[in-house]
Amino acid sequence: MMKMFLLVSFISLSFNSFGQTYISVAPSLTNTAGTIADKSNIAIEFGRQWDVFSMGLDIGKTTLSKVASMDTTNYLELRPSLNVFQQGKFTNTLTIGLGYVFNAKENLLTELTYGIEYAYTPKTHFNVFFGQYFYSGKVSSSNATFLGVSAMFYLKPNGGGALIKPKK
Repeated sequence: MMKMFLLVSFISLSFNSFGQTYISVAPSLTNTAGTIADKSNIAIEFGRQWDVFSMGLDIGKTTLSKVASMDTTNYLELRPSLNVFQQGKFTNTLTIGLGYVFNAKENLLTELTYGIEYAYTPKTHFNVFFGQYFYSGKVSSSNATFLGVSAMFYLKPNGGGALIKPKK
């Protein structure tokens, strides 16, 4: 019981003391077959960034079209990200994700994403990203390549950081 209390206290302290909270809105298009609505998806991410590392909880839809079957398009995903390289206001990002698509035959969602983030202001960043979603179920699996743009809003100014920064 004491270990659980210490773990919860540490997590609470780190979320309240260190890092910056952000909210991100990210529309994107996949290379799947269908109409523009079939190819479109949207996500909202809430998270924290600590220097070069961030952890977000992503809530979204895998498609904006109506789904006729019992499957849904709603998902929840945990998305750790790493700022790899920074040059001025531009940062190269790498994101992996693990999620769950509710009531879907292929309900396990994994993601690998690369992006170029631009710090428009210390509180507003824009990111052009691309990558792949991998869906897996008991009897089938599929994947989709995607391209999107996100707008990130930090509650406090974000100085950010990266693993590699060129010397000035």
